[in-house]
Amino acid sequence: MKKLITYILGCILIYSINQSCSSGSNGGDDMPDPGQEQTTPPSSANLVFPEQNSECTTGSNLTSTESTIVFNWNDADNATSYQLFVKNLNTQSTQNYITNSSEQSVTILRSTPYSWYVVSKNSGTETAQSATWKFYNAGEATSSYAPFPAELVAPTLAQSLASSTTSVNLQWNGSDVDDDIKEYDVFFGTESPPTNKTTTTDNTNTNVTVTSGNTYYWTVVTIDDNNNNSESQIFSFSVE
Repeated sequence: MKKLITYILGCILIYSINQSCSSGSNGGDDMPDPGQEQTTPPSSANLVFPEQNSECTTGSNLTSTESTIVFNWNDADNATSYQLFVKNLNTQSTQNYITNSSEQSVTILRSTPYSWYVVSKNSGTETAQSATWKFYNAGEATSSYAPFPAELVAPTLAQSLASSTTSVNLQWNGSDVDDDIKEYDVFFGTESPPTNKTTTTDNTNTNVTVTSGNTYYWTVVTIDDNNNNSESQIFSFSVE
């Protein structure tokens, strides 16, 4: 009888030890790998200079056609580097630069409109993009500047519309350093570039008539009170 009791107690002890080891093993599987780096996503940078919709007159004038501007933004939380994008709004060409600081010197054309934004990066793959600002890089002394090229909004580039569509509302945004935009000439048609001026308006939208099976192209010329003007990109859309 004493042997039987001893046997039963031994079995209970062995079972308890196995359960304890098993539980400890499962808990270890849930622990994070100490060698795996945990990164926090960066925040978006706040742009400082050149200012939004401004005339930039601060810079080193290298030649009559080029100057060097120091782009500046505030440090972004958890960012270890930044990528600066500077776009010539006349040619639509973009320069980009990678830097570990919150400023970057860039040589750009004078008497030319630009846009710029900054992408914050960390040691991982996370990124965050700032707002996009426009500015006019000043040239020789002048009392008036051409407007920024209109930003086409809708329909979006290469958008496809339903075959039942018969009328489309073209929409765009306009801006100007001098804040003296007078009107917009809208060119629209099935050829690229469009040569048919459909309307002149002081609004930032207009309706056009379309038919199924066609691809349409459109562009907007912005005109100010001094008859300075600028031409937007050409956008296209199709009607199925």
